[in-house]
Amino acid sequence: MKLKLISPFKPAGDQPQAIGKLTANLEAGVKHQVFLGVTGSGKTLTIANVIEKLQRPALIISPNKTLAAQLYQEFREFFPHDPVHYFVSYYDYYQPEAYIPQTDTYIEKDASVNQEIDRLRHQAVQELLSFQGAIVVASVSCIYNLGAPETYQKIRLEIRAGQKVSRRELLEQLVFLQYQRNDVDLQPGSFRVRGETVEIAVVTGREIIRVEFEKKAISGLSVAPLGLVTSYKPLSNYLLYPAKFWIAPEDKLRLAMENIRIELRERAAFFKKEKKFLEAERLEQRTNFDLQMMSETGYCRGIENYSRHLEFRPPNQAPFTLLDYFRLANPNFLVFLDESHLTCSQIKAMSTQDRARKKILIDYGFRLPSAFDNRPLTYAEFEQKSPQITYVSATPEEFEKQRSRGCLVEQLIRPTGLLEPGIEIRSTQNQVNDLVDEIRMRTQKQERVLVITLTKRLAEDLNDFLREKGILSHWLHSETKTLERPRLLGELRKGKVNVLVGINLLREGLDLPEVSLVAILDADKEGFLRSETTLIQTMGRASRHLEGRVILYADRLTGSMDRAIKEIARRRQTQLDYNEKHGISPRTISKPIRDWSFGQEEKSIEAELMVVHDLKLLEREMRQAAEAWDFERAAQIRDLIKKLKGN
Repeated sequence: MKLKLISPFKPAGDQPQAIGKLTANLEAGVKHQVFLGVTGSGKTLTIANVIEKLQRPALIISPNKTLAAQLYQEFREFFPHDPVHYFVSYYDYYQPEAYIPQTDTYIEKDASVNQEIDRLRHQAVQELLSFQGAIVVASVSCIYNLGAPETYQKIRLEIRAGQKVSRRELLEQLVFLQYQRNDVDLQPGSFRVRGETVEIAVVTGREIIRVEFEKKAISGLSVAPLGLVTSYKPLSNYLLYPAKFWIAPEDKLRLAMENIRIELRERAAFFKKEKKFLEAERLEQRTNFDLQMMSETGYCRGIENYSRHLEFRPPNQAPFTLLDYFRLANPNFLVFLDESHLTCSQIKAMSTQDRARKKILIDYGFRLPSAFDNRPLTYAEFEQKSPQITYVSATPEEFEKQRSRGCLVEQLIRPTGLLEPGIEIRSTQNQVNDLVDEIRMRTQKQERVLVITLTKRLAEDLNDFLREKGILSHWLHSETKTLERPRLLGELRKGKVNVLVGINLLREGLDLPEVSLVAILDADKEGFLRSETTLIQTMGRASRHLEGRVILYADRLTGSMDRAIKEIARRRQTQLDYNEKHGISPRTISKPIRDWSFGQEEKSIEAELMVVHDLKLLEREMRQAAEAWDFERAAQIRDLIKKLKGN
């Protein structure tokens, strides 16, 4: 079976040359290449064409769940008859286990598992192990420890019609595979028993397997789509994979548990020698409880912390991740890093942050030292496990360019004919009054403005000044409440607010086609907020409008400004030449406006849906606080979520 791309859109503009170059580089065995595609140029269609031409499994990694979900939907539309999967963290919210010595505060791991995402994760790896052409869109969480693919594949259970096995023996096997008995509500990863019939809801959520027994043998085997139990069709055999990734064969589990006990004795002895008796007692109590649970059920909460022992990996060896499932399926798979200027940095930071948090837990007796090896990959390990990497970004960093050694493929033409915005540098002298004039000019034409400052205080002060001048303005920065942000963006698009004043929150991820002007104050202050990449991303907020312009208020031309301006000018000239050659007239993007607001008194379905959305925003803010190590704030938001849910 071959991957087949289906799309009403044929490659146009400079897409054909990009497809050709990217494909040729991969066929030639190029390890690293950069795909520089401007926003709105159809990068996803280009990548889809490359995958179809090469007929290899592909892993597309995005910096977050939201972007991953968008890509997943696009690839599913491009490959409607082929296996396209979604693999992200299965936590709706996640508070990692942590300890704060300064206040003697232990924060237990707290998470809400999204069963649908868990189902999709199992579906993805099972498809990989059975079909070599799968496409998986993932978030950076795919570099976290997942368990050995060989074990996951080997430990599966084959069920056959006519097989000599008793009902009790099958139930024992199902429990070992971590399927839960539920005779009332059959959900993916569970089974129910009705007399001599056992019904198994496969963990992928696709189907129910019905096993019928007679005289200690399987007399009937059939399958039906989940939810359609009246449509069973006969089967000759079925391969049932585990319901959890962390499962070891019984003989290996006993040996792994003994190794855990040996490490526990050594670590407890160390603590006692150092006269840290509280730490020794704490570690012994927690670890022995986990060992008891593993002995009784083959599983325990937090079993991933013992992954090194369960997988018999030596200390510091790279953990098994989704990439290992790809390697087992086809060692010649493709890797695309979407928004690589963000994704690469995240991958490089994840293992360092994880180790720092674990070190405190280990030092104070909450975890064994082997917990260090339950971790994400380092960047070097990620590269070693990835046969070929394509960095995809409108603003690739120097890191990606160096890794690719100049192997860069560009795609600069937009189907709408829109150009990069025009750029003007103006003196900071009298800049605020000048900005007011520019805002009023655009307000009269029903256009919107974004103003970028360096500090929160300046954003708030400038907003107050604009309001005094009668301009409908509002500030937007990190202290803006989560639930306020989408409302403010909606009001900007509707014209209830004409100007938003912010900092770096106005760079990536905002699609505001009404914005015709981006004004950047203190553009000549070199640093992260005024780097070449940040300036290009910020200026890009004006590229969705036909009259898009950027004003840089500065008294000198910094290196970052100079490089950013020249790059935008280069892209704009390429786009102008192409439009002139092909007779294309640019047109502004049209995008419907979603109503984020709802009244407190409303009890409509729409209002209830918005409450659900707001909860998700709070959960996202909680995850961000946890990632920033602000565990106490994360716990506070967690409690608020529970209160809103009525828990």
